Amino acid sequence: MDLGLKGKRAIVTAASRGLGYATARSLAGEGVAVTMNARSEEALTEAAEKIRAETGVEVKTVAADFTDSGGRAAILEAAGEVDILVSNPGVRQVPTPWEEITPDEWRYWLEAHFLSTVEMIQAVAPGMKARKFGRIVNMSVSFIKFPQLGFAHSHAARLALSGATAAMTRDLIGHNVTINTVCPGLFDTDALHTNLHGHAKRGNTTYEAIVQDRKDTCPAGRFADPKECGDLIAFLCSAQAGFMSGQNIVNDGGVYQGLF
Repeated sequence: MDLGLKGKRAIVTAASRGLGYATARSLAGEGVAVTMNARSEEALTEAAEKIRAETGVEVKTVAADFTDSGGRAAILEAAGEVDILVSNPGVRQVPTPWEEITPDEWRYWLEAHFLSTVEMIQAVAPGMKARKFGRIVNMSVSFIKFPQLGFAHSHAARLALSGATAAMTRDLIGHNVTINTVCPGLFDTDALHTNLHGHAKRGNTTYEAIVQDRKDTCPAGRFADPKECGDLIAFLCSAQAGFMSGQNIVNDGGVYQGLF
């Protein structure tokens, strides 16, 4: 299926591995020139070279911290005029009891999951609006629908972003600029397996037992393939998806539950 994206230009953050990489690869496969960002220059360079070799499209790289204002400025400068923004903070956290979260930690998570993406949207959306085409996709987690104990700081910031962008889209959708939030569940990524090793250690059980337990909770009986997420985001960026905006799309275990 031709998504009509050939010649468009995109920014994808946290793109050196996992769901960010899968998204950059899916967009590049549709002929989109991609500016990839991640913190690790070595991993980012390797990922970009692989996508260039597979797709032949232009790929730029910016090794910087997306959650830092200087990092965001570097990404925007390198990318220039863009048609697509995929905002993926790529920040991992460990469970923290709500009563132990300090004011500085609350501020950090608001910067990482809310303010960083809002600043990027404010930078790119006016140009998209003027050109009558723009696609913005924010990467969140399925747990914003079912908040989990120990992640109050992260959930608060992610929910704030969903609320803010739902308001923004009411202005932008009439100019063919959409904003959607993708909320992945359990995808077969390095980040997932790192988290599962941590859960096993904290729960005094085996990694293998934790993996099976998590798979048993998935409707599909398996962890989802990152390519599934990348391809979904590519579709949300297509001309065909111009009617879709302000949606939260939740995936839990390889089965997309739909829109709400």
